[in-house]
Amino acid sequence: MEISFFKKRKAYKRQINNEMPDEGANPEKGTFFSGDLQNDIPHINQLYSYPENIDFVLREFTIQTIGKKAALFYIPSLTDEQLIDGGIIKPLITKDKDILDVPSSISVTAVREEKEVEKAIKDLNTGDTLLMVEGQTHAYIIKTAKVAGRSVEKPQNETTLLGPKESFNEKAEVNISLIRKRIRNEDFIVEKMTIGGRSNNEVFIIYNKELASEKVLGEVKGRIRSIKKDAVQNLSLLIQHIEDRKISLVPTILQTERPDRAASFIEDGHVIVIMNNSPFALVTPATFWSFYHTADDHYLRFIYGNVTRFLRIIAMFITLFTPSIYIAITNYHMEMLPTDLLLAIAGAREMVPFPAILELLLLELAFELIREAGLRVPTPIGPTIGIVGALILGQAAVEANVVSPIVVIIVALTGLSSFAISDVHFNYMVRTVRFGFLLAAGLFGIFGMIGCFMVCLIYLTTLKSFGVPYLAPLTPNYKSSGDTIFRKILTNERLRPEFTKTKDLSKDTIRTK
Repeated sequence: MEISFFKKRKAYKRQINNEMPDEGANPEKGTFFSGDLQNDIPHINQLYSYPENIDFVLREFTIQTIGKKAALFYIPSLTDEQLIDGGIIKPLITKDKDILDVPSSISVTAVREEKEVEKAIKDLNTGDTLLMVEGQTHAYIIKTAKVAGRSVEKPQNETTLLGPKESFNEKAEVNISLIRKRIRNEDFIVEKMTIGGRSNNEVFIIYNKELASEKVLGEVKGRIRSIKKDAVQNLSLLIQHIEDRKISLVPTILQTERPDRAASFIEDGHVIVIMNNSPFALVTPATFWSFYHTADDHYLRFIYGNVTRFLRIIAMFITLFTPSIYIAITNYHMEMLPTDLLLAIAGAREMVPFPAILELLLLELAFELIREAGLRVPTPIGPTIGIVGALILGQAAVEANVVSPIVVIIVALTGLSSFAISDVHFNYMVRTVRFGFLLAAGLFGIFGMIGCFMVCLIYLTTLKSFGVPYLAPLTPNYKSSGDTIFRKILTNERLRPEFTKTKDLSKDTIRTK
């Protein structure tokens, strides 16, 4: 039976430590290179099952001017092989070139020394090249990573009319550069953490050291460090490990695919988290208003931006309350309707065999099924699903007296209004809570709706995101620019939100060093 990768690594670590009793190094700190290629090469090959593993390359050659043998290791699927040939091997094997040391001889800028095999293996797994020279008890880690992936494209979910048309992709280095070009400051910090006992996934924490709160930053690092999993491949999985309440309907960590929006959060004192394989960034902490706002709010002029916010808040209330108000009034509070409208509703429902609550629930579930099917089917037939579901099935249901026309209108208005909520997780929350209001109205009428709304409001006041109250700065009251339901004129937004515990509250302060 084959030995696993980790068993091989541990066996190699024990053997090297036994062969290197002192030399000033502490064997407990890791496995060290011995400087003997005949000893080091077989063990590296054993770790990667070479030559059976075709996605691993060993190249041995002699550095002519110093007469020493060298060994080069790399993973071809993660590296730039042309750079390795032209920038590393060719300069070292050239006879007419004086070589003083390896870093000054090769034409790759990022080179560093590493004595521990464990750390060198981690770098090798990320696409770097490992170079060992005979007689040297350290190896050279050379930056040659080149991973295939998408180029920078337009945002798919957070579209904007006047803002930049760039979005994150699956490469962390590209995502960091997209943020970095918007914040040209020496206080811009990127820290790297490694999670996953087997996969060694890299997590990048981005913040401004003069603005971010030490408490929030420590909380983010602590939660990431506490993850005990073999693999966490992307941010969609990471977020489920570090969020405050894992079974709550309410999202407490914002996800954004826009670099400009991530940069604006950093400038307000927030902490951003990025990973490879994830085309978005996490924003911590996040409040209710972060999910309600969009990128276009500040790119549009003051009045236009506030009008769109007003329409968005109206759409959210329509989505939440329109079906439940219909059920409450038609079942319990018919005296609230004008007589003509009441007779029209009764006439439309005369041939419908189902109660109003069941009729509305069936149509709401059908609409959600159509929406989910439209998301999962291939793109070319997506519009066809919408046309068939919304027009043909709706019209056929009315003609068959399964549902009444007014219920079709209510469900269509509710569904269209939900599309005004741009954030995906916030949208899911609103759509799910809508069924709770619908059941409460069916059981207790308007009183049930009010009770359900009060329970939701009380629950929101108890939530926190990395120690920050969810409804801040509205409640509890913090100093800020007042950017909640409506925003102020841009020149009057002079304060960063105090709830992030930022070190510099004023945006007008120009600090010189």
